[in-house]
Amino acid sequence: MKKIGKYKMKEDLVSVIMPTYNAGKFLADSIQCILRQTYENLELIITDDASTDEDTIKILKEFAQADKRVKIELLSENHGPGYARNACIKRAEGRYIAFCDCDDRWIPEKLEIQINYMSEKKCALCCATYLICNSNYETTGINIPPRRITYKMIKRDNKIGCLTAIYDTKALGKKYYMPTIRKRQDWALFIQILQQCKICYAYTKKPLAYYCVRKNSISRKKMQLIHYNVAVYETILKFSKLKAYLYFFLLFLPSYGCKILKRKIDSRQYMRSPNVLK
Repeated sequence: MKKIGKYKMKEDLVSVIMPTYNAGKFLADSIQCILRQTYENLELIITDDASTDEDTIKILKEFAQADKRVKIELLSENHGPGYARNACIKRAEGRYIAFCDCDDRWIPEKLEIQINYMSEKKCALCCATYLICNSNYETTGINIPPRRITYKMIKRDNKIGCLTAIYDTKALGKKYYMPTIRKRQDWALFIQILQQCKICYAYTKKPLAYYCVRKNSISRKKMQLIHYNVAVYETILKFSKLKAYLYFFLLFLPSYGCKILKRKIDSRQYMRSPNVLK
């Protein structure tokens, strides 16, 4: 183990960040998909955001006892997923920080592919293509990001799926946390990271993860979250209120619309022929 700045970092260890809240139905499979990674040099850092269901706590304790790579913290009060993710990041000891929510899943080779890809591209931030599925994990679509995502692009709209994002603290320093805004913390985080590293490379040869869209999920209602999108411009980029709203309506909405249209076209092609990416 060697010191990097003021913190210790295990060489090439991946710290997987997972916030949980009343996730009993989905949690076990999400944890297992991480522990079954072909890239075994990982730790799974879980912060439970004061779950009220007994199943979630029971599952967390069972996994922590069975595998020393699982490290849990149980909060006594609910603070939101951003706070829980930051609590995980603070405890992380790895060089790489990756994210997986408690209802999402990875393919077994996900980390191995991306860590090798980051080495090949010599990049500090990486994301990947992922499949979109319903609560029964039936595939309904696919999200294929641009192969190169720049700071200019990320300002217009978030093009990085958080469940596929990995960043390198050796290159960037361990200084990036989810901003303390109510929603869109992941987008805000990637804006800040790209201010430093300039380019995020996306692995697009095949899907590496499964993004679960549940009924009544807040993430399904992005167009109802105008306030939170504007807050990113005001809080993170320090835009005036007028500039933030102008940026939202003149740049964010067209960019977001194009992304959704492309996703629909890509999904239609993929559902017809899953080999279309090869």
